[in-house]
Amino acid sequence: MIDLNVNESQRKKNIERCRQKGILLPTFAQMRDPAKIPESIKKELSNIGLWDVHPRNLFRVTWHNEPKEFGGGYGPVNYIEIPRTITGTKARIVGLAGKWFPTGAHKVGAAYACLAPELVTGRFDPTTKKAVWPSTGNYCRGGAYISRLLACPSVAILPAEMSRERFEWLKTMAEEVIATPGCESNVKEIFDKCIELQRTRHDVVIFNQFDQLPNHLWHYAITGPAMEEVFRAIGGQNAHVGGVVLSSGSAGTLGSGSYIKEKFPGAKLAVGEALQCPTILENGFGGHRIEGIGDKHIPWIHNFRDTDAAVGVDDELPMRFIRLFNEPAGRKLLIDAGADPTVVNKLDWLGISGVGNLIAAIKFAKYYELGEDDIVFTMFTDSMAMYQSRLAELTAERGPYDQRQADRDYDRLQGLSVDYVFEMTHIDKRRAHNLKYFTWIEQLGKDLSELREQWDDYRTYWGGLHQQADALDRLIEDFNAEVLK
Repeated sequence: MIDLNVNESQRKKNIERCRQKGILLPTFAQMRDPAKIPESIKKELSNIGLWDVHPRNLFRVTWHNEPKEFGGGYGPVNYIEIPRTITGTKARIVGLAGKWFPTGAHKVGAAYACLAPELVTGRFDPTTKKAVWPSTGNYCRGGAYISRLLACPSVAILPAEMSRERFEWLKTMAEEVIATPGCESNVKEIFDKCIELQRTRHDVVIFNQFDQLPNHLWHYAITGPAMEEVFRAIGGQNAHVGGVVLSSGSAGTLGSGSYIKEKFPGAKLAVGEALQCPTILENGFGGHRIEGIGDKHIPWIHNFRDTDAAVGVDDELPMRFIRLFNEPAGRKLLIDAGADPTVVNKLDWLGISGVGNLIAAIKFAKYYELGEDDIVFTMFTDSMAMYQSRLAELTAERGPYDQRQADRDYDRLQGLSVDYVFEMTHIDKRRAHNLKYFTWIEQLGKDLSELREQWDDYRTYWGGLHQQADALDRLIEDFNAEVLK
């Protein structure tokens, strides 16, 4: 459970700080349904850019932002349905699009959910502490941004081999940026740096997305309902939710899968991971190029009771398909093959991990032989805005992208097989859950009883967490009311 005990003296100081800086906090209910946001705030947002460092952009932590870079209001959930001429599946594949969040990725939601409770309960003092955001990419970007909006100094930690765009942007936002050794899958090195900071400094508070229960809660309470809303809008009378397919990463987004499984009995939840680092598939290790989905351990907040399958994705395929989806020769081929040009022109809404999720969703749909009435949901966490340097690197490495290469890549996309799809038995789920012991109990000192509770008393553990959204909203509402006095 999230600790909601209040330090009243520090809470009052945080209220005064927010009053002085004009900061108000959105509730979970408002992030889920922006119709509940006051009209005065909507009016202010009409003059604010999507990425501007302005506290009112806290109210743009929602899937409902109008897809505009400046002055947008709210509308339907942002998503893309990928045409069957691209997926090659009978089932419909739909991805929620993180591009229209501030920073261009939905990770601002998880970051806000982790920091806001600490402010409204008074357990975080922004005048003496820095918020540390360890991540393999977008979470530390989201954390640095949310920290700036909440007037909290921050430290961003991410692997040195992440894209140049990430580091350049972070230097404008965080007070400190720390590059740890390795690539996307070098999560342990990030944890080691956090341990070092905790041991050597007294001015830091670690918000580790891999063990932060508010990360799971935000996706359960916000992302899951967004998927449901899209389904109600596009599904039709005979439609079914076939399942949700998401990368492992911090496991936060898997909270949305838990929500969908509750609302649509029979829907399955599958976890995608890089074949080059097959943690669930083979208890494995390695390095890979699918930026944004960290590996080589099982996140503390991964509820394996709700996980039905793991899907391995060869990291070569996203690197090929980002060229197919973004280079002129690739887009021309897709349109000539019958894909809606309007959708093809939005394929840059899929970053590298988004393409990886699409591949996993296609394999999932084929494996379970889903039909035309089935809808599979996935996540397009960020867009190609953070990966233009990767396209340039691929051109330098492999040469210009021409029609011949586009034909080859399209054939590979259409021919995706169901290899490395692992349907999990009850024993398989328990085995993967037990892997948490080695990272979180032995290395990071968590309580063994809580590990057992996650599995043995899972309805109470995860169900109790899900019920805390309302309690958090009451704390936020009371906090805001005192800020406005």
